[in-house]
Amino acid sequence: MSAIVWLNGRLLDIADAHIAPNDRGFLLSDGLFETIRVANGQTPHLARHLARLGEGCAILRLPAPDRTLLTQAISDLLHVTNLSDGSLRLTVTRGTGPRGLVPPATPHPTVLIQATASTMSVPAPVRLGLSRYRRDGASQLARVKSLACLPSVMSRMEAAAAGLDDALLLGTTGAVAEASAANILFLREGRLQTPLIADGALPGTSRARLLDGSFCMEGRLLPQDLKTVTGAWLVNALSLTAISSIDGHDLPLDAELDRRLRAFLFPA
Repeated sequence: MSAIVWLNGRLLDIADAHIAPNDRGFLLSDGLFETIRVANGQTPHLARHLARLGEGCAILRLPAPDRTLLTQAISDLLHVTNLSDGSLRLTVTRGTGPRGLVPPATPHPTVLIQATASTMSVPAPVRLGLSRYRRDGASQLARVKSLACLPSVMSRMEAAAAGLDDALLLGTTGAVAEASAANILFLREGRLQTPLIADGALPGTSRARLLDGSFCMEGRLLPQDLKTVTGAWLVNALSLTAISSIDGHDLPLDAELDRRLRAFLFPA
């Protein structure tokens, strides 16, 4: 696969793609991103990602890139890179601006699309621990895939230092929100549930598909309820990962439910 990116309307070799030093995304994390699955050279859920991108831009008062332009840019990048299976990272920042927090009156967003190949193999089960970092479900910013990812970065580092694979973040409500880079599904009393947006869960695209398909329902899970969970998975746009333990509580794999979830989320 060629090392080509799409940046502000141009296909460039990655070595020739430059972001301005005064770009607010670089200086202030003033922007957002989408991670989009590519399967057989196609982006099967692009409309959901672009809709969420538009909603995020509205929350940030950031001019949203034209959808037709983005769709064509993605098509051009997939063609030139010959990417069959993998992912695209679509990043939008407010662009350059003067020193300080106040943005320019008329921003000119920076838009970058990067392609990455992958084998789409089934991830190994992971062990999670509770993180000290929290997500504020009462804030509109919790609904945006913001470039400000330090809580996720720090919680993942914290987990690695403890010999774990990932971290489980709680919301400011005290209930389970999500993992560092994925929504969580938990099997409890025979029902598959996912945390509430109000508890800090990001409105993930795969999460939305599962809810729309009646595979799961929203539910609140407090840390003391973890021992009632009989199965759990991490889910995002790219993967479904079984969880083998949470905070020392071992979880068996429900093989049939795992198969059904994979068949729905990532059909061959």
